[in-house]
Amino acid sequence: MYAIVEMAGQQFKVAKDQKVYVHRLQTEEGKKVTFDNVLLLDDGKNVTVGAPAIDGAAVEAKVIKHLRGDKVIVFHKKRRKGYKKKNGHRQSLTEIVIESIVAKGAKKAEPAKKEEKPAAKQETPVAKSVASKPKAAKAKAATDDLKKVEGIGPKIAETLNAAGITTFAELAKSTPEKISEIIADVRGNHVTDTWPAQAKLAAEGKWDELKKWQDELDGGKES
Repeated sequence: MYAIVEMAGQQFKVAKDQKVYVHRLQTEEGKKVTFDNVLLLDDGKNVTVGAPAIDGAAVEAKVIKHLRGDKVIVFHKKRRKGYKKKNGHRQSLTEIVIESIVAKGAKKAEPAKKEEKPAAKQETPVAKSVASKPKAAKAKAATDDLKKVEGIGPKIAETLNAAGITTFAELAKSTPEKISEIIADVRGNHVTDTWPAQAKLAAEGKWDELKKWQDELDGGKES
């Protein structure tokens, strides 16, 4: 029997006892993990195709270890412009082994129920306009421009914001491996090693020190 299943944002064809390398998972080494987004099952006699996923099917695996992939060199050059740029990247991965493929009976995790909030009091247009101004100012102050960290562009900043990292302080508390996992689906090879340290300087308001360091960096990577 084999299955086609989505794991960590990628689709894999897997069978029992097969080892697979996926994008870094949060599960600890030695623990089991279940993937319930099974797209296709083949038991040797019948083929079942999901629409898009097969209800009740799941792939159970065990986390062997966390590691980093082979280094990939990306070289950019513009003819007659004198522009050359070389970057290296190692993807954060997790090695897992497939323990079983469940054709039916697996229960999908139910999304957390949202608590119902009492209906807000109806406000007059004038009161609503006045009340909304301080809230808008507060919401704006709660986020930082993460693009000031060298190596972070608009798409990466948007992806980090969607993951809950909206300030320099939150980015500084994260790790390069965690950041790489969050932006794994963003096209390109991104070196995240210096991002938390850059964010820490920005959070502390040390802009001169940050600017001096960034002048020595190459796309966010220490040369």
